[in-house]
Amino acid sequence: MAGLTNAPILILKEGHKRETGRDAQRRNIMAAKAVAAVLKTTLGPKGMDKMLVDGSGDVVITNDGATILREMDIEHPVAKMIVEVARAQEDEVGDGTTTAVVLAGGLLENAEELIDIGVHPTVIVQGYKAAQKKAYEFLEEMAVEVSKEDREILKRIAETAMTGKGIEVFKKDLAEICVVAAAAIEEEGKFDVEERVSFVKIGGGSVKDTILEEGVVLDKERLNPEMPKRVEGAKIALLDSTLELKKLSTDAKVTISSPESLSSFREGEDEVLREKVEAMAKVGANVVFCKQGIGAYASRYLANNGIIAARRVSDEEMKFLALATGGRIVTDPLEMRGEDLGSADLVAERKVGRDKKMIFVEGCHGAKAVTVVIHGSSEQLRENIERALEDALWSVATVLESKKIVPGGGAPEIEVAERLRQYASTITGRDQLAVKAFADAVEEIPFNLAENAGFDPIDVLVRLRSSHGAGERSYGLDINTGKPADMIEAGVVEPLKVKTQAIKSGTAAATLVLRVDDVIAAKVEGLKPKPGQSPHDYTRNPMMPPMR
Repeated sequence: MAGLTNAPILILKEGHKRETGRDAQRRNIMAAKAVAAVLKTTLGPKGMDKMLVDGSGDVVITNDGATILREMDIEHPVAKMIVEVARAQEDEVGDGTTTAVVLAGGLLENAEELIDIGVHPTVIVQGYKAAQKKAYEFLEEMAVEVSKEDREILKRIAETAMTGKGIEVFKKDLAEICVVAAAAIEEEGKFDVEERVSFVKIGGGSVKDTILEEGVVLDKERLNPEMPKRVEGAKIALLDSTLELKKLSTDAKVTISSPESLSSFREGEDEVLREKVEAMAKVGANVVFCKQGIGAYASRYLANNGIIAARRVSDEEMKFLALATGGRIVTDPLEMRGEDLGSADLVAERKVGRDKKMIFVEGCHGAKAVTVVIHGSSEQLRENIERALEDALWSVATVLESKKIVPGGGAPEIEVAERLRQYASTITGRDQLAVKAFADAVEEIPFNLAENAGFDPIDVLVRLRSSHGAGERSYGLDINTGKPADMIEAGVVEPLKVKTQAIKSGTAAATLVLRVDDVIAAKVEGLKPKPGQSPHDYTRNPMMPPMR
């Protein structure tokens, strides 16, 4: 017909880049595998560390997967998706981030091989979902029930979570802290580590000086040197308002006709502050923590009433104080009642180090919030201790909630892989290939555990498969000998929920990537392209090669 041509129809603005089909899938899988490759060598007790240097030159050395992903400046959109899924793992159970990412990388690598031989991504996703469901069943079958009375097992859980964090020498002492802290924050069977456990790092001293305070430690000083340094039998007022003279607004006018009027005006404001302080003292308060400012007049009145006070206490610290002391945050001190006050055996200001002072709120009976005071010779060590303690606390809390554990050392992954291969033989069609690929990906965990420990991973897998084939389901890798050993007897155990969540997160990340077959990228404004790189290239992460 006249007027028709073969000219292409443009629906995107100039400068956009579009990749479809196999090319898009290949590049997306490559980006996800690159993230997994970064974390793979950190897996396990003998994993390697990563040195992360930010733009200002600050250095972080760690093998904690969540920290590495948080510090990496990732640009690739698919790599960002993997990071977000890993963060969901961290938010949900507080541990297992590296496992989830390595599993996702293995699933995508195996999926790529299936795509190359003609298996459609939808079929792979369907097979992966079926394998995920079966993996949950197999893990549930091998799980062991525990209770909060099994303190030795809970300590082992904490020690396993801290292994590989560079503080193995002190893990027994720190594990005890984790178990006590987790038990202290329980409320109706829930354990909110993020909201109810605070970490305070103090320079100097030994790691063995790290202690658990059933209360709060504030990086504050008493407001006035005339205030008492310590108050026993503390009754604590939590104030969400100011105790200082109010500044007049810009359009306010005060007419003062004589010196007597000025004096009367000042005395009136002064009297308001006096009334507020005396109202708190009258209901029995001898400690005041104020969210806003405390002026010089109020400070003097507080000191005269024998009250120790601190100002500019943050929202987070105020909530923590309320949980620990049982107090209620009050806005108007004139309406404060005795039942609003929190309590503690002791509130004291102490010198920490050479020239630093902090306020300790101790002996909060029935506290639902606790503070771990971390000591260490260097900032890097203290950071490592905090990360290790946080992971361990999450693990213990997860076990106390779910009441189930599984052996560590790669034992669950080997068992799941073996059972999945048996399951695959019972189904027909191409789904079978996807289930087998899932089983192979799960074995990436013990494979990398062995490789990072310096053992031949193939030999280790063969031995572990043989042990599980003989019915020894709790056998995993002995990281010291490279041979199979009973992980339950060795005390190497992990929360069931960490394993199930890692499979859930890893599978979600892999299937998310596999379902994308079209990438439309807008031109990146204000970015000078590198040689050989298109100005609309969405792959700007240094880990990724330029698009061609």
